Amino acid sequence: MKKLVLFLVVIVFNEFVIAQTLTTDNTISKNEVVVASDVKWGWLNPLRGDKSPAAGQLWGDRTDTLASGFLVKFKKGFSSPPHIHNVTYRGVVIKGLLHNDDENAKKQWLPTGSFWQQPAGEVHITAALGEDNLAYIEIQKGPYLVKPTTDAFDSEERPLNLDTSNLVWLNPEDISWVSSNSNVETAFLWGTLEDGQLRASLLKLPANFKGELKNLSTNFRVVVISGGVTHQFSKTGIKHQLEPGSYFGLKENASIHLNTTIDTIIYIRSNGDFKVK
Repeated sequence: MKKLVLFLVVIVFNEFVIAQTLTTDNTISKNEVVVASDVKWGWLNPLRGDKSPAAGQLWGDRTDTLASGFLVKFKKGFSSPPHIHNVTYRGVVIKGLLHNDDENAKKQWLPTGSFWQQPAGEVHITAALGEDNLAYIEIQKGPYLVKPTTDAFDSEERPLNLDTSNLVWLNPEDISWVSSNSNVETAFLWGTLEDGQLRASLLKLPANFKGELKNLSTNFRVVVISGGVTHQFSKTGIKHQLEPGSYFGLKENASIHLNTTIDTIIYIRSNGDFKVK
């Protein structure tokens, strides 16, 4: 039965991949850490000033032409006017409740750990309900721009709203890149496992986890979604306490030590394999 369950999960994942544009990223990640409390904030849409959500860069530069990842902070009750973006973006809810859909759609409030994809050119609104609303946003190419609905176009990609309650979690017995004695679970979000192609997943680290994360790819980036983790490049190195919204990157074949005291979820974006043990 276990083999059958795994087979079905892979089929669903492959169908999702086929429906999306496969992408690569030629930038090379490095060993770096950005603690959430050190993030520098500005306006996501400077033309709207304080009517815009706040934005804080984690890696890359959303105003440039390359891929980038950044935080977006929404005030309670925020609701954008209908608009489009020139590029497709993907988001993961870190705090609060967020809604992203057609302006006439019934509100689907996505809690922490939920994932959504907004295709380039499609008209939509974004709204926030929680007291403290924060999301991680990622683009495969820039710059990230907000444009009027009159510029709408069909990119042939489709939107996706995935509530955290609908994620499919795999345990180490189902996959090869997590040690079977680690109790770490994995949920795929987007991409493909083909060599050199980008993919992203969530890793659920249990409370009191002590282990090592090794990167085997040229592009490897991690964002803390919930909980919290202690990060060290070596057992004797500086400890970084990473709260939700924190980020770290790893160069190829680099390893880090991770410790948790509470259940923690991290987002991993890479163009190759990694190992957890």
